[in-house]
Amino acid sequence: MAESMKGLRRTHRCGELSRANIGETVTIMGWVQKNRNKGGLVFVDVRDRSGLIQVVFEEGSTEKELLEKAAKLRSEYVVAVVGTVKERSGAVNPNLATGEIEIVPGELRILAESETPPFPVEENSKTKEEIRLKYRFLDLRRPDMQRNLRMRSQVATLTRQFLAEEGFLEIETPVLVKSTPEGARDYLVPSRIHPGEFYALPQSPQLLKQLLMCSGCDRYFQIAKCFRDEDLRADRQPEFTQIDMELSFVDVDDVLEVNERLLAKLFKEVLDVEVPLPIPRMTWQEAMDRFGSDKPDIRFGMELTDVTEVVKDCGFGVFTGAIENGGSVRGINAKGQGGMPRKKIDKLVSFVKDYGAKGLAYIAIQEDGTVKSSFAKFMSEEEMSALIQAMSGENGDLLLFAADKNKVVWASLGALRLELAEQMELLDKNEYQFLWVTEFPLLEWSDEQNRFMAMHHPFTMPMEEDWPYVDSDPGRVRAKAYDIVLNGVELGGGSVRISDPEIQTKMFEVLGFTKEQAQEQFGFLLDAFKYGVPPHAGLAYGLDRLLMLMTKSDNIRDVIAFPKVKDASDLMMEAPSAVDTKQLEELGLEIKTEE
Repeated sequence: MAESMKGLRRTHRCGELSRANIGETVTIMGWVQKNRNKGGLVFVDVRDRSGLIQVVFEEGSTEKELLEKAAKLRSEYVVAVVGTVKERSGAVNPNLATGEIEIVPGELRILAESETPPFPVEENSKTKEEIRLKYRFLDLRRPDMQRNLRMRSQVATLTRQFLAEEGFLEIETPVLVKSTPEGARDYLVPSRIHPGEFYALPQSPQLLKQLLMCSGCDRYFQIAKCFRDEDLRADRQPEFTQIDMELSFVDVDDVLEVNERLLAKLFKEVLDVEVPLPIPRMTWQEAMDRFGSDKPDIRFGMELTDVTEVVKDCGFGVFTGAIENGGSVRGINAKGQGGMPRKKIDKLVSFVKDYGAKGLAYIAIQEDGTVKSSFAKFMSEEEMSALIQAMSGENGDLLLFAADKNKVVWASLGALRLELAEQMELLDKNEYQFLWVTEFPLLEWSDEQNRFMAMHHPFTMPMEEDWPYVDSDPGRVRAKAYDIVLNGVELGGGSVRISDPEIQTKMFEVLGFTKEQAQEQFGFLLDAFKYGVPPHAGLAYGLDRLLMLMTKSDNIRDVIAFPKVKDASDLMMEAPSAVDTKQLEELGLEIKTEE
């Protein structure tokens, strides 16, 4: 039966005790990690969020009743121990912060008993993730998960402090907002008071933070919950957290500068990692040409080489056909991989097909200089050696080529470059390489919609010198948009916003909105812009993604207390779930069952 805490007060957390406390009487409270009964000698490891401490019950120095009670303790029992801190009588444990000390108890209370947990509560659990997520409250007791939650809290606190000192106001924006169909799918919330009408959960506080700039708030930030009803990937969740900000009377450089200092502070204080400032910048075009990605991982080379000019008149139809269709031929040089077995190369060929490529052409240069190639028979010797030279190919190298429309070539080689880096073990998680990617295209063509779409959103400011081309060559117009990238992961993005009503009206026209549609969807913002809007810009980070990289985790779920799984369900709460018919009736809703 559980005992009361009455009369006891915890004096220390378990992991906070050290040699400095030797001789002191302390009271600790926590969970039993392990109980080792050696007959007349019982070692109990007690754990709380700060760490572990060993409590030693020994015949002769411990009352018989206390010894018997200690022998009955099982994993995850909640206990309170009053005792004296002593130097360890046995071997010191160098892997434990409290490894030089132990507690000799004078009192033990069992505050709660526990059933046998479905998996051991220990670091680096090998338990299947589904089970861990079903019993997430137990999973979060594990030391590595506790560390992740502590780091998340620390990052949030430091961010608040830094931005407050920089003159930002923390302002909360509503979670029940108007649905704006541009972008990902909204989560909808039916209104009981307005039958047949719906709120949406915000995909981001974008419009509201722009309105705050119209309101004269000057600098705003929020650690904001955002919601997107989209298909999940490893680094996506249906609800996620943004460090969101907006600034008035600024241009690109002002936003980048304050955020560089924020990142440098977070990495120094949390990880003791120096971020060299300024963070390098690269235009979108350069990133695509060199790395095939708008979020390039610059921890390693293996850059793309455009060999279109070299092969434009060669005898290989795959290359010349792609060029005639307005595409390009590009390659990457996997240094030292010339001896890769054919089977492994075939796997790479099927890998790039997921990115729209029809295949891969390759040249494997053996250590002795002989060349094996999938297309040598279509090329003259001169053409072949010119191609190898253009790729800086040396003995032992593997040259891989894609030929197609630029979009496909970039996507497939950009992904292949990362796949090879993984196989060749070129990625060091202890290295942090930041990069700003700037000057994104303002618009991108959508084959599905058969129109130009905003690459970021419809409120992104075009670069002044490109705006005249908006009618004649919309794809040429660059935006004042920027992304912050870390080790090939997009941490956040933002832009200077349109503050000129004429440009905004034209932008809606280019995106295919009628005046009425624009007014219906974004009227409240457009109306505000009639009353004196300051030039403004902003940025938002994915807090979860940032933490995933800072904790060196491969899984975004490891840094969220109660995450969802791939199908957007919560295994612990068993949500989503059916609701009462009465609730549906009140909302004027009816579930339509599929035949």
